[in-house]
Amino acid sequence: MTQATLDRDIPVRGSGADVDARARRTAQRRRALHWIAVHALGIAAAAFFVLPFVFVFLTAVMSDNQALTRDLWPHTWQWSNFRTVWDTPGFLTWWRNTLLYAVGGTVLTVVSSLPVAYALAKFRFRGRNVIMMLVISTMMLPPQVIIIPMYLFWAKQLHLDGSLWPLIIPMAFGDAFTIFLLRQFLLTIPREYTEAAKVDGCGEVRTLLTVILPMIRPAIAAVALFQFFYCWNDYFGPQIYASSNPAAWTLSYGLESFKGAHHTNWNLTMAATVLVMAPVIMVFFFAQKAFIEGVTLTGVKG
Repeated sequence: MTQATLDRDIPVRGSGADVDARARRTAQRRRALHWIAVHALGIAAAAFFVLPFVFVFLTAVMSDNQALTRDLWPHTWQWSNFRTVWDTPGFLTWWRNTLLYAVGGTVLTVVSSLPVAYALAKFRFRGRNVIMMLVISTMMLPPQVIIIPMYLFWAKQLHLDGSLWPLIIPMAFGDAFTIFLLRQFLLTIPREYTEAAKVDGCGEVRTLLTVILPMIRPAIAAVALFQFFYCWNDYFGPQIYASSNPAAWTLSYGLESFKGAHHTNWNLTMAATVLVMAPVIMVFFFAQKAFIEGVTLTGVKG
């Protein structure tokens, strides 16, 4: 037997370990590429939404001179900008008015819309579907269409212009979008619960408050957050009714005035923007679980 034949028959030591190592590296590389492919779109979308907030915050803590340059990172962190904005005359009043508008409007909307949604979901009466169609049809009507007669009514007849009451009082009569979402959620609750409550002697009001209300907390949280965000960010309504009275301005409308007065101080403008956005972001951060759950459940059944 020749030496070449002997060399060919003797296995190479360690070749199996090298193959296993290469296989592991290939598997790890494939897993990494798969993770990047799956999450790349999500990472890009997250960066697309987060980067503007980062830019606003970094600009808010810059000095006056640096805010007008191309620098993206503060040389010195000017936390006093937030104090300067907070001490601006009228800013605290704008905060108080916005809280009154957002919290009061949210409470009135939920309290007035819940009985209507309960009646449309659980009561059987002639014309129920027609009423529901009318409620939904009001959602398709833009507010700009009816703003002139509404303004003439509140300003000329009731003399409430220069205040937020023309925006708050109508919320005590229900909201079409809130009624729709609550009704969708109430349709998912079996009728056996209400029938059992009636057997125990509960009336409709007591059934709604003691049986149904605890079961629809996620839906109430969802519609309350929707309404709170709408009122907090509303610019059109305060501009129409409260623009003539600075003491009735909200943050959304007052921010426009602040920007006009500090159009060269981008750091102060961004600091005011952060103070306006911060409460909404914090509310959504702490209530996002209930919000997502409520939005998901309200669309289960039509």
